[in-house]
Amino acid sequence: MEEVVFSHYSVMLYECIDALDIKPDKTYVDCTTGGGGHSLEIVKRLGNGGRLICFDRDLDALSAAKRRLAEYAERITFVHANFSELDSVLQDMRIENLGGVLADLGCSSYQFDTPERGFSYQHDAPLDMRMDKTSDLTAEKIVNTYSEEQLKKILWLYGEEKFAPRIAARIVRERKNAPILTTKQLVDIIKASMPAASKEGGHHPAKRSFQAIRIEVNGELDAIAPLIQAAEKHLVTGGRCAILSFQSLEDRIVKQTFQDLASGCTCPKDFPVCVCGKTAKIKIITKKPALPSSLELQVNPRSRSAKLRVAEKI
Repeated sequence: MEEVVFSHYSVMLYECIDALDIKPDKTYVDCTTGGGGHSLEIVKRLGNGGRLICFDRDLDALSAAKRRLAEYAERITFVHANFSELDSVLQDMRIENLGGVLADLGCSSYQFDTPERGFSYQHDAPLDMRMDKTSDLTAEKIVNTYSEEQLKKILWLYGEEKFAPRIAARIVRERKNAPILTTKQLVDIIKASMPAASKEGGHHPAKRSFQAIRIEVNGELDAIAPLIQAAEKHLVTGGRCAILSFQSLEDRIVKQTFQDLASGCTCPKDFPVCVCGKTAKIKIITKKPALPSSLELQVNPRSRSAKLRVAEKI
């Protein structure tokens, strides 16, 4: 079997590592292992009693990470799962010394740059977009079976695409003639749905629609809050949760979930005593998200939309 060459730039690498405030004897989780860049820097800092749990939905990523991290294999457990399953995995493993959780919510460069994965509007490939190739839902299935109303909804909610009604209507019209099977077919339909002026300069016309369909395929936004809630539940006091997001929808969920966990009593201010019993579970370390350095942006322009938010268990 041919070995997959997995390349991925680790965004805000040392900012993420610093944010975790790693203790050598604790367990850490990299929820999105990818090519293993963040994982490598975490495991280097672990000593006796320290452990790293590497999650990824992409078996290609896990295979590449296992090769890259082979020197530290005795300290690492690899898990093929969605990070929304963090709570149950940590329970099953009976982890009691969780010092930190890291998640990089972006797609890997490998996924975008491997045409047959169907993530990119720059290549003609089968409509796939699955991070986990063992899952049933593909972009092809969404494009060819979702109702016009469903398509319009996801294009607007997940892509913030202002031409969502026109694009959804044209997809439904075109698929009556023949199934839409490739990324090029979908790109052509999207372009044909837009006024000429909207396609001049700026982003590629298909960028928002491809983002929306990819998010739907992988249930990306639905997994974020359960991840953070599970991290808070299992972290030891002083343990850190660091989340790297790449678009406003993700960042909004991270920010709101952190704020919910950081808020204490919700009783009206005129109540003499607290009756809700709610106490803050975390403190937010990054009042505003940390951003990539100018040097990093020169090296990797894809980092430009990254935002890092960090919270600590109290």
